[in-house]
Amino acid sequence: MDFSRYFLNSVIITGSTIIFGTIINSMFGYALAKLNFGGQKVLIPMIVALMIIPVESVAIPMLLLVNEFRMVDTYIVQILPFLAETLFIFLFYQFFRQIPNELQEAAIMDGASYLVIYRRIILPLSRPVIATVVIFYALGRWGDLLWPILVTRGEAVRPLPLAMQTLFMAQSDMQWGQIFAFATMMSLPLLILFVAAQKQFIRSVASTGIKG
Repeated sequence: MDFSRYFLNSVIITGSTIIFGTIINSMFGYALAKLNFGGQKVLIPMIVALMIIPVESVAIPMLLLVNEFRMVDTYIVQILPFLAETLFIFLFYQFFRQIPNELQEAAIMDGASYLVIYRRIILPLSRPVIATVVIFYALGRWGDLLWPILVTRGEAVRPLPLAMQTLFMAQSDMQWGQIFAFATMMSLPLLILFVAAQKQFIRSVASTGIKG
């Protein structure tokens, strides 16, 4: 089995989802926390309500939709549906609410646009919550098995979890050494990521009051 190809697929899928998803969710959270617009008070309870809907309950409708757009068996189909996550929007919203409004008001008086404020003031102050979102995104996308099974047909864009499942099912005489070696190599990037981001993650948990 070509481990490097599946590893690269997982890096592309997970990395792209983390980068673009963090930008989209943080922008949405910033708009909810710091801007005033119509329907704002309705959107927040809707986001909280949508958090209880599991992905499994909408997997089949999502599959029918992406199949209609001929996106099956691509990287995009494994990235696009997960760019906007209600949990992460809510995390950003809660964190941004704690940032003093005076910072934004002072920047507006200096002529800064909302986009400049978001990029130069809000994001630099948001490293703890960004680290939390990155970790949660990595855990969800790196280890996802259900969605890749539904939307991949060949081996070209399959990620590591599906490759491991294929390896496990293809062996009539289980080679447990190979399987555990595969699982260890698959887990190492997540361990490294958590060690690198654990300080910011702990700060985010402490500041937002999120507890398991």
